[in-house]
Amino acid sequence: MKDGGRLAAAIEVLEDVERTRRPVQDALKDWGLAHRFAGSRDRSAVGNLVFDTLRRRGSLAALMGSDSPRALTLACYVRLWGRGVSGLDAALADDRHAPAPLTDDERARLQDGDIPADAPRWMRADVPDWLEGSLARAFGDRLEAEGDGLAGRPDIDLRVNTLKSDRATVLKALEPLGAEPCRWSPVGVRIAAGAADDKPPHVASELSYKKGWFEIQDEGSQIAALLSLAHAGEQAVDLCAGAGGKALALAAAMENRGQIYAYDSDKRRFGDILDRISRSGAHNIQIREPRKTDVLGDLADRMDLVLVDAPCTGSGTWRRRPDAKWRLAPGALDTRRQEQAHVLAEAARLVRPGGRLLYVTCSILPEENEDQVAAFLNAQPDFRLGDTAAAWTKVTGEPAVPGTVVTLEGQGGSAVRLTPATTGTDGFFSAILERAA
Repeated sequence: MKDGGRLAAAIEVLEDVERTRRPVQDALKDWGLAHRFAGSRDRSAVGNLVFDTLRRRGSLAALMGSDSPRALTLACYVRLWGRGVSGLDAALADDRHAPAPLTDDERARLQDGDIPADAPRWMRADVPDWLEGSLARAFGDRLEAEGDGLAGRPDIDLRVNTLKSDRATVLKALEPLGAEPCRWSPVGVRIAAGAADDKPPHVASELSYKKGWFEIQDEGSQIAALLSLAHAGEQAVDLCAGAGGKALALAAAMENRGQIYAYDSDKRRFGDILDRISRSGAHNIQIREPRKTDVLGDLADRMDLVLVDAPCTGSGTWRRRPDAKWRLAPGALDTRRQEQAHVLAEAARLVRPGGRLLYVTCSILPEENEDQVAAFLNAQPDFRLGDTAAAWTKVTGEPAVPGTVVTLEGQGGSAVRLTPATTGTDGFFSAILERAA
């Protein structure tokens, strides 16, 4: 396919998403099935164009004076992919499958290239309008810079499985892919994101992955697990285990000693957890399936560590799921907040006196983070906020990054909020909550 055809395909997919309100991955999959002549590079290029357009839908709409799929896609090609108006003209003229030529208004806006000075702040920051106040509360005058980070293209991050390998070995194995050490995680490896229509490497096809030398996991998620300060011989619960990414990270940190109980309230979320455990070589993970009975009751007041990777809006992962950014609604936030309060209460009963609870979300919203921690501490007087910033220093060997430390009024200690703009990771919030001995 030529670029003209790719532009037309991206517009078609975005129109489908706008019409059906379904996840963009489903629309892209169906487009690929209906256009089997498109090769893997073409499908990748169309996907990149769609995702890049969605990441900056707000600012592109402000530039074009329209949020139509056509206007947004053409602006993405010119502005984000750096093709310029002349390059767009060539692409539109060189393919009979291409969209119609530029109108006079489109050409003028693309040539001007500047977002109007009176554009709303939420559009300049590429965030939903109804969340502007919440995000301004979290970031203040850094809102637009944080929004810009959340609208970027994410790198591919990998967590070295120290039960089977080490970072030097993994870096050597992935050298042809341009792998480099992560900035913060001592077990992290990063493969830089490509630009424009570059096709990302399929790391799950690497023999080193199949051997269990590494897992695909964002550096922020790696850090969140490491902030638990889990060590060999402990008893731990991963209360919202899902497919087991953090349970596997705990197993490696604990050197396969002690015990990890992996639980999730919906067993469908376990996915391929058994295959991942087998590939990793972890021997200290026990899965507890949800039942009508209390399957965690025997663990009450016994756990050294309870990790709560709480259900959330996923606002910290907008780089990877940009369509979710624009689909998110106030009702969903309210539902997640109720779920978080419930799971925190469930976690508290499992922590032994002197033990700790690590509350984690992949969210950047205060309502899901510091507000939840404050409400928990008010309801659980035998818990206090630990010094999560100090744990960051212990894990990374460096002081906490400016802008990442979160404090709560009337509480000692600290929490940590990571973002693409501050740490180059997905958005993650972590707070250590310590139970009195």
